[in-house]
Amino acid sequence: MVAKPLWPGVDPAWSRRVRVPSTAAVDPAGNAHTWHLLDNGPQLAESGIEPAGTLLCVHGNPTWSYLWRTLLAAAGDAVAPWRVVAVDQLDMGFSERTGRFRRLEDRITDLGDLTAELGITGPVVTVGHDWGGVISLGWATRHRGQLAGVVLTNTAVHPAGFGLPAPLKLALHPAVHQWGTTTSAAFLRVTHALAHPPLEKDVKDAFMAPYRHAARRTGVGNFVADIPADESTPSWNTLNEVAEGIRTLDVPALIMWGPKDPVFSDRYLRDLMDRLPHADVHRFEGAGHLLPEDRDFATPLFTWLAAPVVDRGSASDRVETRGGRPKAARPARRSVETRPGTFRPMLAELHERRTDNSPAVVDMAPLAAPGAGPRTLTWAELAGQVDLLADGLAGIGVKAGDRINLLVPPGIELTSLIYACLKLGAVIVVADAGLGPAGLSRAIKGAGPQFIVGIERAFVAARLFNWPGQRISVTEMGEAKRKLYGIAHTVPELVEAAAAGPAAGRSLLGAGAPPLTTDASAPVVDQASASESAETRVAPPAPDDDAAILFTSGSTGPAKGVVYTHRQLAAMRDTLKDTYGLEAGTSLVAGFAPFALLGPALGATSVTPDMDVTAPKTLTAAALADAAAAVDATAVFASPAALANVLAAADGLTDEHRVALSSVELLLSAGAPIPEPLLAKVQSLVPSSTLHTPYGMTEALPVTDISLDGIRAAGSGNGVCVGTPVSGATVAIAAVASDGSVSDQPTTNPGVTGEILVSAPHVKDRYDRLWITQRHSASVPGWHRTGDVGHLDAEGRLWVEGRLAHIITTASGVATPVAAEQAAETHDGVRLAAVVGVGPSGAQVPVAVVETLPPATKPGTAPRALGEQVRAAVERSTGLDLAAVLAVPELPTDIRHNSKIDRARLAKWAAKSLAGGRIRKP
Repeated sequence: MVAKPLWPGVDPAWSRRVRVPSTAAVDPAGNAHTWHLLDNGPQLAESGIEPAGTLLCVHGNPTWSYLWRTLLAAAGDAVAPWRVVAVDQLDMGFSERTGRFRRLEDRITDLGDLTAELGITGPVVTVGHDWGGVISLGWATRHRGQLAGVVLTNTAVHPAGFGLPAPLKLALHPAVHQWGTTTSAAFLRVTHALAHPPLEKDVKDAFMAPYRHAARRTGVGNFVADIPADESTPSWNTLNEVAEGIRTLDVPALIMWGPKDPVFSDRYLRDLMDRLPHADVHRFEGAGHLLPEDRDFATPLFTWLAAPVVDRGSASDRVETRGGRPKAARPARRSVETRPGTFRPMLAELHERRTDNSPAVVDMAPLAAPGAGPRTLTWAELAGQVDLLADGLAGIGVKAGDRINLLVPPGIELTSLIYACLKLGAVIVVADAGLGPAGLSRAIKGAGPQFIVGIERAFVAARLFNWPGQRISVTEMGEAKRKLYGIAHTVPELVEAAAAGPAAGRSLLGAGAPPLTTDASAPVVDQASASESAETRVAPPAPDDDAAILFTSGSTGPAKGVVYTHRQLAAMRDTLKDTYGLEAGTSLVAGFAPFALLGPALGATSVTPDMDVTAPKTLTAAALADAAAAVDATAVFASPAALANVLAAADGLTDEHRVALSSVELLLSAGAPIPEPLLAKVQSLVPSSTLHTPYGMTEALPVTDISLDGIRAAGSGNGVCVGTPVSGATVAIAAVASDGSVSDQPTTNPGVTGEILVSAPHVKDRYDRLWITQRHSASVPGWHRTGDVGHLDAEGRLWVEGRLAHIITTASGVATPVAAEQAAETHDGVRLAAVVGVGPSGAQVPVAVVETLPPATKPGTAPRALGEQVRAAVERSTGLDLAAVLAVPELPTDIRHNSKIDRARLAKWAAKSLAGGRIRKP
């Protein structure tokens, strides 16, 4: 008979008590204490299993070993079984109440006494949470011979230059402390309320079980009272010893983090990463302080333990980077192949043309002089501006490897800043304002920049959301606003200081340096001598140093930071050059944000239209034509949404506008496939142009390409034809099985539906602080998993059928949504359609959710005639039998294209609607 669990999720066989002699200074000689543990060691021994090592799990305050139950449950099923020893610290959980005030030093000693008594010799991986993180790391620094690795979840080892978090300050306040932590159970209840989603009642009861009475909560109060708030507190020296000691740990490290933690925020994560620069990091967006309760962290932990050390990196593999910062060595096997040939830096073209007085960049709505008309920089002026900015940024302490978030609209200022950062080796952080305030805030906090350069609107948000980073205004700002927003510097004063020489630049590092003023609208002076000195002062970044972090759109979950190295950015440039013939002499209109930074690297004269590039629908036909006329444009980059708005406003074009557009030879619409009818209308605006629609993603831009003629030649099929791979890229498919599982074997056989795989020199280096996501994306050696689903045809063309997360697993097999959606949209009464699966996996039924013409007044079942016609069209085209057709006033989608529809949200809504629930807006 299986024993009834003592607490939910706990096998009674794990629970044991151990009598341990104490060597802690707080105890008299000869004292011993009874510890309670959750320990699967005896079980493994009875089964004759030799564990790979021991996970030594240390809880914080006010939890207990119950926090680690999922690790114990998963340990036996791991690739290599591990012993898990989850302790109840003395005076905590179900361990003995010692009657003595145990400080940090005592608790580290206590843990060493326990492992000695248990005969644990190694290999040991410590696992710590909250204040248990500090204690586990203290044990680690004193038992290096036994140590194999460290794992941390939300914890801190140092105030990191800040005061204590507000919740801890409150808990320490004399008027609150005793009542809040001991007399009442308030501290426990507040901690339990930090779970996302909320804890189930039985789980909450289990966490409360050891602390039912005030006498059982003495350790909770003492733990709080011992917090080393400043140098005057008794445990400060021990905390400092641990904090500095971990810098020399030479073992692999994993940090898993819940960002929604009001106690240990991301600033503590950044401090840990600075002390453990080789650590693998994964931030679980939406998770908080009780991360082991919020997310499955056992699976990734055991996956990490099973990974070869070379894939994780370790402190002993550190290499020095520019700026003296250590980081983990690169894995021996890269996720994608490196482009053969000589590396040509992104600034090579700009350097070679620093004496060229022809136009380099044109800004139709310059930030520095709004309303003043177009502003132009020559190549020589741009090179001088970049040199001065690089010197100015260096003068305020920007170093190679520092992250700089640029919240500046595309234009001359952004272009100059990007290339100045590339020159310094600083890492550009670019997050689209289209993420919305909350999404943008998550992205910036996740990247953790040391500096933010932005416009005033950016600093309003920075102040509201408490974004990290020293703040630099891109334009001059009055003293009152500087104080309000916490502005440390402005770009004009950095340029002026750099132009005045190194001494002036160094003065900006002083805390009380007076602000310098300059006329931001004045033309840039060619600073040839300053440029030459800057060339000798700034060492070039290495090809495999990080260069940029670009955030995804956030349409399939929280936006992810995508890291590119200098080599990979250069490969992206080379791919565009080789695929489309973009080179010196090209004049391009950059109406699509990612291409705004590539013009100078290509040697092309580029112009930014009068629009908000982060809001593509703000591009008008007249603005596009004015930009084309300004540089005699031969190429145009614009998003589908921008082109749709251009067409809507085309009636306002003058004869001069049409002449300017008639000179365009190449039009690229990146970001989404475009229907042939829309492209045909665009062709009439640029009659001399070849129209292309590259397919790609933030992680690999572009992947394939197809022209308007190619779209017409491909005709209709299962999905959207996006053409053949671009220069240097290879595409393959990982087949999807009938149950929805995906193969790990790439194939290029035609007609096989599966996940699209990409290999190219310009594929991203990794996802930033998303170890789990990155490991999955690179799990097929040599390939990047895109998460998109599609197939190759007999001509080698790629067809995109949707997202892997949106496939429908019916009783008869797998179905993908795009072809069915296209069929539904052939009906005149349907503007937009999404097809989703409703029901359990393997027995789902397909349901169409449509926007109608005219729009439906409220969500519900589509009109009978429309529903029957849509069902017939879908079955005729794809063989898919729709279970229902629902109509909504508006589908939840971004402004770009169908693949950005939130199908997961729609599937949940459709399931509730069909189950007879109250029909609300999806």
